[in-house]
Amino acid sequence: MTTNLQTPIDYLKGVGPNRADLLRKELGIHTYQDLINLFPNRYLDRTQYFKINGLQSNNAEVQVVGKVIKFEEIAQKRGKRLVATFQDETGTMELVWFRGQKWIRDNLKLQTPYVIFGKTNSYNGRFSMPHPEMELQEEHEASLRSAMQPIYPSTEKLNNKGITNRMVNKIMQQLFVETKGRFIETLSPEILESEKLISKSEALFNIHFPKNQELLARAQYRLKFEELFYIQLQLILKNLIHKSKIKGLPFDKVGEYFNSFYKEHLPFELTNAQKRVLKEIRQDLGSKAQMNRLLQGDVGSGKTIVAFMAMLIALDSGFQACLIAPTEILSVQHYNGLLEWCNKLNISIKILTGSSKTSSRREIHESLENGELQILIGTHAVLEDKVKFKNLGLAIIDEQHRFGVEQRSKLWRKGPQSSPQSTENEASQNIIPPHILVMTATPIPRTLAMSVYGDLDISVIDELPPGRQAIKTVHRYDNNRLNVFGFIRDEIEKGRQIYIVYPLIQENETMDYKDLMDGYESVSRDFPQPKYQISIVHGKMKAADKDYEMQRFIKGETQIMVATTVIEVGVNVPNASVMIIESAERFGLSQLHQLRGRVGRGAEQSYCILMTSRKLSINSKTRLATMTRTNDGFDIAEVDLKLRGPGDIMGKQQSGVLNLRIADLIKDGDILKTARYCAKQLLDSDPTLSRPNNNAILFTYQQMSKYKNIWNYIS
Repeated sequence: MTTNLQTPIDYLKGVGPNRADLLRKELGIHTYQDLINLFPNRYLDRTQYFKINGLQSNNAEVQVVGKVIKFEEIAQKRGKRLVATFQDETGTMELVWFRGQKWIRDNLKLQTPYVIFGKTNSYNGRFSMPHPEMELQEEHEASLRSAMQPIYPSTEKLNNKGITNRMVNKIMQQLFVETKGRFIETLSPEILESEKLISKSEALFNIHFPKNQELLARAQYRLKFEELFYIQLQLILKNLIHKSKIKGLPFDKVGEYFNSFYKEHLPFELTNAQKRVLKEIRQDLGSKAQMNRLLQGDVGSGKTIVAFMAMLIALDSGFQACLIAPTEILSVQHYNGLLEWCNKLNISIKILTGSSKTSSRREIHESLENGELQILIGTHAVLEDKVKFKNLGLAIIDEQHRFGVEQRSKLWRKGPQSSPQSTENEASQNIIPPHILVMTATPIPRTLAMSVYGDLDISVIDELPPGRQAIKTVHRYDNNRLNVFGFIRDEIEKGRQIYIVYPLIQENETMDYKDLMDGYESVSRDFPQPKYQISIVHGKMKAADKDYEMQRFIKGETQIMVATTVIEVGVNVPNASVMIIESAERFGLSQLHQLRGRVGRGAEQSYCILMTSRKLSINSKTRLATMTRTNDGFDIAEVDLKLRGPGDIMGKQQSGVLNLRIADLIKDGDILKTARYCAKQLLDSDPTLSRPNNNAILFTYQQMSKYKNIWNYIS
């Protein structure tokens, strides 16, 4: 019979109420379960014993066996220090204590073999060890403690209150004594065998008390696999339940709109990646389950045309479609891009944003409700309660990380009712949600996509359309500015346009504003009117002024746009061929990549110039080197993940998913892929986990779902 791991930590021998309170507050340890899942950060190799005459003055931690032969107290400026002479068969050294002397003198036995452990100091060829860890040799040999000594996570407060690493090690030993080291298995015999994993009990013993490096490595692999396996199982099951429980609108045919666009109006040959993604979307739309798909594609990879063709499938089945974007600029750009195609196909399309006039809003509301309006493009304004569709079949969200869960759920509720006669209360229950396609131009590293968006189906457009030339990216220091300005003049002579972007970091808006204005003045001096026209755009301007300046640049009335990062998303000027990023060291990698994507949209060769000072941190150098080396957004996202870690990249709302106990998404990508593959295979063969062999997995999954904490019940 195993001890109940939900027992409060107070009841573990050697803990008691005061220590339990500290462990709860400092490390979140409430139960035996939490303690067993407090995994060591690192290990000290205690396999080696040194002789005193073989010690080196290298400040390393060493272990020596010997006896204390005498004590003496030595006066010093403040108080006294206690010094013991410690001897083995090869010589003597000193052990020194600056506090706790009385306890040491009363409890240490003279002429008795001890194992001491700590860092040594050397003075005039004589070694000393301050505040050594000491253990009777007899107890050391009998103890559970392994040769590889675990070092646990801790805090200053715990150390000050006497809950040292040694104390944690001791209560961990007690836990193994009380549980007899037996823990419930959480994986099936098939998975243990196919992945050559050690048992749960072996893994937990060897993570806390490893006898050697090999056993430690096997224990770590088993526990990392298990953690990632259950995350993937939860996500894949969520997707399967979604597909089985949430009905989708039946888009059972590809008809006139789609076919005539494909045959007569397609502006260019689709890439293989675009064709593959369209096929995945078509399968979803015809599957009788609600589509919930994430479409990833680098800047300029042609996501919009894929989204439009998905809309045409909705229209062919008699439904409406909408596309919402986070900013007015971006939605206007989408609207202008789709308008031309819609006119050719005789499709009604309108745009709704915060600045839409009341009269046009009224018209849009009416034509949406009576079904005359087929496609609506807009911003958050589309989510307002008074915006009602007759039969919304497909909702597309661009740059979805800018929209919260609450906003996305508002879109769900705009779907058609399954039975038109129902009362208002029944109606809310009977809404069939529209199919959802989420788009992002921010490439997400594969491991992160699997973990954070693992419950969505993911499509990737990983090819650029033909005829696009790779943007040439160079790094220049501030003292090269004259050459850079010369290059700009040459490009303007060729009829091209230029962006010059300054950083904007909220904490110091005044300084950033000054940077921008100084920059604007120096650019104006070098590019004087009337020969050159310059637009300026920044966050402090009124929306109308900003829009006016943007429009001048888009129409080609100005050759240079000086701006802050407000142009990061969504300005499409094919004639702009140079992006200059000032103080590039102050930008993150994904932001640099997004900014670079503002050029390279036409057929001409485009350039991105990263300007920096000479003073650069190691991380800044890595970011700049990555940008000049590659244009591949997924490659850049992987480097960004290594530099910043998962929590930073996903933002606050997502980072909770990744509070991993032992696995590391950056280092353990291969284990993650294996774990996802195993979870998928398992659910393919046993979707309800009802086979007897999968009892352990079903039980663990149910407990996890109950407690909403992956590790809470994994033992």
